[in-house]
Amino acid sequence: MMKKEMVAMILAGGQGSRLKLLTKNNAKPAVPFGGKYRIIDFPLSNCSNSGIDTVGVLIQYKPRILNNYLGIGRIWDLDRNFGGISLLPPFMQENGGFWYKGTANSIYQNIDFIDDYDPEYVLILSGDHIYKMDYNKMLSYHKERNADATIAVIDVSLEEASRFGIMNVKVDNEIYEFEEKPEHPKSTLASMGIYIFNWKELKKALIEDEKNENSTNDFGKDIIPKLLGKGKKLVAYPFKGYWKDVGTIESLWEANMDLLNPKNKFDIFDNDWKIYSKSLNKPSQVIGENAVIKNSLITEGCVINGTVENSVLFSGVLVEKGAVVKDSVVMVNSVISKGATVERCILGKNVLVKENKKVNGKSKVILIEEDRKVEDDIIK
Repeated sequence: MMKKEMVAMILAGGQGSRLKLLTKNNAKPAVPFGGKYRIIDFPLSNCSNSGIDTVGVLIQYKPRILNNYLGIGRIWDLDRNFGGISLLPPFMQENGGFWYKGTANSIYQNIDFIDDYDPEYVLILSGDHIYKMDYNKMLSYHKERNADATIAVIDVSLEEASRFGIMNVKVDNEIYEFEEKPEHPKSTLASMGIYIFNWKELKKALIEDEKNENSTNDFGKDIIPKLLGKGKKLVAYPFKGYWKDVGTIESLWEANMDLLNPKNKFDIFDNDWKIYSKSLNKPSQVIGENAVIKNSLITEGCVINGTVENSVLFSGVLVEKGAVVKDSVVMVNSVISKGATVERCILGKNVLVKENKKVNGKSKVILIEEDRKVEDDIIK
């Protein structure tokens, strides 16, 4: 069997409870984003553009929609005879284990899968972040530094730092301390949840971690501190581009709005680094004679006869005459009826806002669950 230099493992099994009704029937990585994508399109497209052709996707919570969407990986050029995409749910084992107990345990349960490719390195990714990254550049950095593990980091504000795992580093970016969501952070270098490990070192650490009954089986809380404690060389890889953890309704809305900001560093129109997704094969959009559209993303199959401003509309959305959509994200096949107003909202798929009704997130972004009929004004 051919050897692979690096295998990617995407952690895609999270429930995403902070996204509330968007993940009621759906895994967080399969949540729609940006008019035509799902969140998992971004790490998968990064793998494809980086030439990584062997990807394991670790699934657990509500996997049906994600399974159907990923298929055999053809969209991302991952339908390979050797390698390609593999969906990896937890399974019953001799020791009685079943569900993934944590991020580290999910990789531990798939040691055999990784060993099949005998890689030198393993790339661990989260399935719920929006960003573009060349993982080959990170791998080159890992090799140059002769590291046992490399952790991608992004500089955040001091106010935000307590939300993240924080890397405290020497002047050469070698990590000497890791703090998980510290109350009083010593630095602002936040872990992006993107790791490259030497596979032999990681495999040993995973086996040891599994034997520890007191472990939470987590990379940030257990594996990384244990490697540091053993004197292994861990280095931080500074990332300067756009990166967003879309784990809340507000951050998901902000990331969609970022696509409309001309000053934003994140360019989905970059032909040199395409973001691949599965098309719904809808007909062309229709822009009526009464339509007014400003600074918006309008996807195929939309029919616009009203006003759309600074908004992201997914396939098949209907905006009737006199309706106004502003600063909002409207998902597949939703209808904003005559005279209705939608502002600072995320509408799930198949939502119907009835005539002359108002949905306005004045103080906070409003989420309307899929398949709902809005028959009364909602103003918050």
